[in-house]
Amino acid sequence: MNTKSTSPTLLRAICFICSLLPMSSLVAQTTAQTGASADAAQTQPKELPQDAQVWLENMSQSLRKAQYKVSIIHLQANHIRPFVYLHGIVDGEQVAFLEYLNGPPMNAVRVGQTVTYIEHEQPAYSVHAGRIEGSWPAAFSGDINQLAKGYEFVLGGRSRIAGRPGQMIRLIPKDELRYSHQVWIDMESFLPLRYDLLSDNRDLIEQMLAIELLELPASAPLLEEAFRTEWPLVMNPPERADGQDWKFSWLPEGFRIVVKDHHRLLGSQQAVEYIALSDGLVDISVYVSRLGETPMPEELITRNGLSLVTELVGNAEVVVIGKAPSATLSRIAKSLHLE
Repeated sequence: MNTKSTSPTLLRAICFICSLLPMSSLVAQTTAQTGASADAAQTQPKELPQDAQVWLENMSQSLRKAQYKVSIIHLQANHIRPFVYLHGIVDGEQVAFLEYLNGPPMNAVRVGQTVTYIEHEQPAYSVHAGRIEGSWPAAFSGDINQLAKGYEFVLGGRSRIAGRPGQMIRLIPKDELRYSHQVWIDMESFLPLRYDLLSDNRDLIEQMLAIELLELPASAPLLEEAFRTEWPLVMNPPERADGQDWKFSWLPEGFRIVVKDHHRLLGSQQAVEYIALSDGLVDISVYVSRLGETPMPEELITRNGLSLVTELVGNAEVVVIGKAPSATLSRIAKSLHLE
């Protein structure tokens, strides 16, 4: 009896098909569960919230407790960046994985309050964080009452996104110090399907759009493996021996300081004082340098919602950058002072 060896081409095809089987099984199982949920909904209609804040609170809870996989396209300026985000609960801990699909390989893994970034031809590093940067805005999975300090929540219309019905919630600023936002929330899982950041003229500044959302019956094997993996230890930031204690006499309602350290600005080889502000939806960066020590931008720039303002504060130059009206950034800069 002659025994013929399997050709390399056939072997690769078999491996490819086998690699698809677990996902096909998962999709079939998820589809079956979705169908069962739909049948149940027909006999017992799901009671949906009538209050916009309740929708947002349900979304926050789902982002923290649900097990799901979502494929997202991130549109910003003239840049399109697709990525996949996995989330699950392993031994009571939140575990997440983000993979960018274009450009050099770049992944991020979150286990509890530690996020590890894995970049192409760079050593992996870990930081203390409760979320992976680049995913949905931090406020979406946080305390919605904090977000209510700066925004009013209004129910909008309904739309079909990624094949799923979504309820729009408008986040309207209570002042003229920030831009407006809107989010579409899946009517079944309460997970976000789309997020828009809009200028004062209702022009689209930034968008995150889900193109596929799968609710998983259990945590994905990749997350189980990530939970068991020993990632690099979190490196403590160096002490700022020469750092100055800058304070703000005014910040827009809901904004707080989230980071203070030394930072390089616009390719400069010299470090300047860096302060990061956030209200959970918008991040604002503040750079401070002694007058004449480090070249700083001289003009105000506004493009695609990202504004840059330079102000002289005493003997210091202050640069503030963020997706907010330039008048807001200027007022933040002028409120800066040494304690």
